[in-house]
Amino acid sequence: MLPLLQSPSETIQNSLQNYYEEFLKILPRIALAILVIILGVLLAQLLTNFYKRRFQQKSEDPLMAKFLAQAVKIILIIIAIMIALRVAGLDGIATGVLTAVGGGAIILGFAFQDIGKNFLAGVILAFNRPFNINDTIKIDNIFGKVRALSFRYSHIKTFDGRDIYIPNSDVLTKPVENYTADGFFRVDFTVGIGYEDNIEAAKRVIQEVLDNNKEIIRDETHENFVIEDELAASTVNLKVFFWVDTVDYRRASRVLRGIIIKQVKEALANADFNLPSDVIELKLYKNTPEIPFKISGNAEKNLPHK
Repeated sequence: MLPLLQSPSETIQNSLQNYYEEFLKILPRIALAILVIILGVLLAQLLTNFYKRRFQQKSEDPLMAKFLAQAVKIILIIIAIMIALRVAGLDGIATGVLTAVGGGAIILGFAFQDIGKNFLAGVILAFNRPFNINDTIKIDNIFGKVRALSFRYSHIKTFDGRDIYIPNSDVLTKPVENYTADGFFRVDFTVGIGYEDNIEAAKRVIQEVLDNNKEIIRDETHENFVIEDELAASTVNLKVFFWVDTVDYRRASRVLRGIIIKQVKEALANADFNLPSDVIELKLYKNTPEIPFKISGNAEKNLPHK
């Protein structure tokens, strides 16, 4: 006797029943796999925190320690997911995931070129980079202190309080100016004296100010000096060069520079050197026969009367 043909609705119902029964059979393994993933993530976090402390204790490079800790965490989570798939009896899916990752890497590489480029640049910078944590650097027109390095960007804190995240590919390919790599930075400024003043005497006064300041670096390599810089319209400009310690860049390059400028100005004034301002020339044209002006204060009394 031929078996009776099933109606479409009965076929769908039987299929759903079979799938449901199969799902109930593998449900404990799926629950166990989810538990493995949760435990794996927690274990990865604990191990990452442990190794991060170890890295920071043994390494003098905080950026490298943080980067390696992030890499360890990602690797452990991936391992936990692969184990969970095997526990759930989804070995074929695990193999397929690995295959898909290999093939998808090429596709994603074209689709997300910037992300991939920044990631690879981050790996390179983690092992070979031109700066460390708290170094003062300049990339293009971005100037500040290095705060962190991640897989995709470098975190720079500017001196006016902005947090800027520069893509690692830019850090790797663009010139990086490091102001604190060796701990020394040369500061300069210009001071003008009158044409009637003795240049060598003025240089000696300024040099004495530099020599007496204990915060200025002086050794065989780092020399502080004063030179003639320019014959300006109303002044002879002298340029002052001196070296500072850049552990605290703001203090060394800004605050200390202002202190030295103040001391130089006062020393030259006390030694009776002229510090003239720029000469301003006023021209009278045919349509401007005179320029009205008023002299206030005691200067008006000293003018000769006609």
